[in-house]
Amino acid sequence: MPALCRACLHAFDAPAAVRCPACRSPRVTAHPELWDLSIAHMDCDAFYASVEKRDDPSLADRPVIIGGGRRGVVSTACYVARLRGVRSAMPMFQALRLCPDAVVLKGRMSLYVEVSKAIRAMMEEMTPAIEPLSLDEAFLDLSGTARLHGQPPAVMLARLVDRMERELGITGSVGLAPNKFLAKIASDLDKPQGFSIIGRAEAGTFLDPKPVGIIWGIGPSARESLARAGIRTVADLKRWERKALIERFGSQGDRLWHLSRGIDHRGVKPDRAVKSISKETTLHADVADRAVLEAHLWRLAEQVADRAKAKGLAGRTVTLKLKRADFKLATRRHALPEPTQLADRIWREAVALMAAHPDPGPFRLVGCGLSEIGPEAGADRADDLLDPGAAARAKTERATDALRARFGEGIIVKGRALR
Repeated sequence: MPALCRACLHAFDAPAAVRCPACRSPRVTAHPELWDLSIAHMDCDAFYASVEKRDDPSLADRPVIIGGGRRGVVSTACYVARLRGVRSAMPMFQALRLCPDAVVLKGRMSLYVEVSKAIRAMMEEMTPAIEPLSLDEAFLDLSGTARLHGQPPAVMLARLVDRMERELGITGSVGLAPNKFLAKIASDLDKPQGFSIIGRAEAGTFLDPKPVGIIWGIGPSARESLARAGIRTVADLKRWERKALIERFGSQGDRLWHLSRGIDHRGVKPDRAVKSISKETTLHADVADRAVLEAHLWRLAEQVADRAKAKGLAGRTVTLKLKRADFKLATRRHALPEPTQLADRIWREAVALMAAHPDPGPFRLVGCGLSEIGPEAGADRADDLLDPGAAARAKTERATDALRARFGEGIIVKGRALR
């Protein structure tokens, strides 16, 4: 059976390899289709928390949670915290009940963006066919790259995660398969630092006993709907005729018929368009004080701007999001005469939208964002006759970005962010 040592990248044939014959490492991946598969999903391991542990070695063995205050939600939890039951999107109060000794950090989005860009650059050296799903995960299509690199995709992927760890201090898990659906499942099988394969021949037997929730896009309500039809496992799903599934569940039924058989014809799409960029936060307590809300909006506007700048994008419409203590949600939008990627412009528009909103609050959640996204070319160039100071503030923001990139995120902090 083809085998690969992920420690020293030695390729060999071994029907039952336990350790690498070259370096004696147990980190060996063996599979009959190891050299034939070319669709991969790479997912960084607890990305935000891993970056924080990398930069602060004292956190290495401690449970770390990235998220907001007690009323917020968990953005990322390291694997120490996950062993205690903490999960992404879990309410923070529940996470702290499970893991009261956790170190809770707000997160540094601009830093995570920079690390993500470095990982993306490594991927681009392997293939141009990259479809990012978020800052820390992406699909890759390495079909036809073996001749260019002189190595099969499996070796290049093992080299990628090894390089990420050596040069960036970040680990990742890889799923290798004949299509995106199976690759995404495979990358979750052995985290952290996993390298899992689901081949064509085994897809059916692998999927059959799994709950239908393993299928991408099947959430709690869809699971309940399927359960009412007697479908709880993938094997249950496969017993239905394609026509019957379509009649019962519409176009979703056709998708389920294909995926239950491990069939996924979607290609890796490197030109996947970003439609919007937004950020929101759940506040520690309900807030009506406009100065405090404006301070929160500034921090959120900076994060939205950082993402837009990192991706070379700008947006023409600014959005404000406010949620009352009774969970009533209000969304307000304003279209700009030209696209922007500047935090100052986003913040001023969001503050104006809040000032025009008749509801005085208090609010439990505040957010802002950009939509009508496009390339940054032509953004923030028009002179604002009603705001003569806009050009000077834009110049200052660009200079601040340069200083932060060189000396670190905390080198300059706006006074409005300290409220």
